Amino acid sequence: MLRIENLDVFYGGIHALRGISLNVPEGQVVTLIGANGAGKSTTLRSICGLVQPQNGRIIFQGRDMAGVKASERVKQGIAMVPEGRRVFTNLSVLDNLLMGAYTREDKVGIEEDLEKVYNLFPVLQERHAQKALTLSGGEQQMLAVGRALMSGPKLLLMDEPSLGLAPILVSDLYKAVAQIHAEGLTVMLVEQNAHAALQVADYGYVLEIGQIVLEGPSAELADNEDVKKAYIGA
Repeated sequence: MLRIENLDVFYGGIHALRGISLNVPEGQVVTLIGANGAGKSTTLRSICGLVQPQNGRIIFQGRDMAGVKASERVKQGIAMVPEGRRVFTNLSVLDNLLMGAYTREDKVGIEEDLEKVYNLFPVLQERHAQKALTLSGGEQQMLAVGRALMSGPKLLLMDEPSLGLAPILVSDLYKAVAQIHAEGLTVMLVEQNAHAALQVADYGYVLEIGQIVLEGPSAELADNEDVKKAYIGA
């Protein structure tokens, strides 16, 4: 579904991504793990069109994304759950979810997807009339995921979804990711929490200082001694 070829991204004089290449097959969860500042978020921002690479290609469903605006990428099926949630705090939970569907005109499909989000995160249905500001951090993260799902994505990008959450909430969130995966949605997951990410992913890449230094099936990465020491704390 997604192919990145020799991607270079610069921020001013900083070479943030150094010729990285990776693949995200349809229907799989692929994780990109690494320390803070490794280039993980830059990779996702490049895919969704918020950052323009200087070299390399991003191919989504066979189409080169060069010159395609971020808004158009949403219409083509790329949705982002941003780091830090970034919900619309003064809007209700329901209005936040409907904002995720702003590019859509299929009212029946929107209603169906809203029901799916409520089934995935029942607390959002319970609190649909509350302002997002009143939700806990974990509930806001669920709302951010639900909002992205409301765009009807083919590829869901998730940037540090467990950041700042208590362990029990991380567990609940990743159960939802597993359910999304089981329903066939393709997911690219960026995480510092390598343990959680590798449990749900099919395949993983390790990013260090803008370069991919290791890749493989998630089970193999989870058993790799270097990965354990650097990212899992084992």
